[in-house]
Amino acid sequence: MNSNTFIIAEAGVNHNGDLNIAKKLIDIAAESGADAIKFQTFKAENLVTLKAKRANYQKENNKRSSQYSMLKNLELSYENHLELLNYTNKNNIIFMSSGFDLESNSILNSLGLEIFKIPSGEINNLQYLRQIGSFQKRTILSTGISTLEEIEKALEILVANGCKLSEIVVLHCNSEYPTPIDHVNLNAMLTIKKEFNVEVGYSDHTIGIEVAIAAVALGAKVIEKHLTLDNKMSGPDHKSSIEPKEFINMVKCIRNVEKCLGSSQKIPSPSEIKNKVLIRKSIVASKRIKPGETFDYENITFKRPASGLSPMMIDEIIGKISTKEYKKDDLICL
Repeated sequence: MNSNTFIIAEAGVNHNGDLNIAKKLIDIAAESGADAIKFQTFKAENLVTLKAKRANYQKENNKRSSQYSMLKNLELSYENHLELLNYTNKNNIIFMSSGFDLESNSILNSLGLEIFKIPSGEINNLQYLRQIGSFQKRTILSTGISTLEEIEKALEILVANGCKLSEIVVLHCNSEYPTPIDHVNLNAMLTIKKEFNVEVGYSDHTIGIEVAIAAVALGAKVIEKHLTLDNKMSGPDHKSSIEPKEFINMVKCIRNVEKCLGSSQKIPSPSEIKNKVLIRKSIVASKRIKPGETFDYENITFKRPASGLSPMMIDEIIGKISTKEYKKDDLICL
């Protein structure tokens, strides 16, 4: 991750089990200028029970009766992972995937992934966190539905098992899809940064792109946003994802925000310095002044341009005797 915002196009399961769709999502993410595209790696039988119910948002755009049947249809095989990894490499974008079980994490590690993303649902999974920590890789931790105490414990486990705190980014997140605007609570991201002295980011599940852009303005170093080819496609996450044009626009806006944030120095920029003489003022005669007259507030004033004495020198002028004649608007000199 560089000093700019690390933008993750969250493909998730929006490929609908179709590698051609997955590759189209990779193409769009690469075209947008995102840094990475992320999928999800799981074995349904390791992730959910056969009777596990679906969340409300999963029911709206998916006909499957249970989480298991829904997820089983969205699994990616090891061969699928290899194919997508090679395809992302050709497109000069980083391949990522969230593992949802220990076996899946091992597969991702065997593929040589350098960045591991921990989904919000695993923040209280002790064995899972120990395994990720043991990989000693850069790690991104999502914190949906969690408290500061849970985040602290997860960080302690990751570090105790090999992760460096400096290699961890904690993402503020709300795990409702889509997230209501008044439930975003972006300031919590700053609280996380202050409490744990870590880099922070935001995993965005809102409709639109303004919240992700605002998070960058507040200091997010990682942004994750769901990408779909079409909101109307069948699948659990399409409805709360953004389509290609909007995703490309989001990346563009984020890069512009990065530029406008600049540095912490307050100095004139190269573009504005030329205007200094035009918008600042000089000390000038407000009317005719004869030699021997005393400069006072009746015969001098301040006007543009700033090609003469600065108004900050007024105390050095008032009370002095004029040694020459000045016409109205002439620059006063010492």
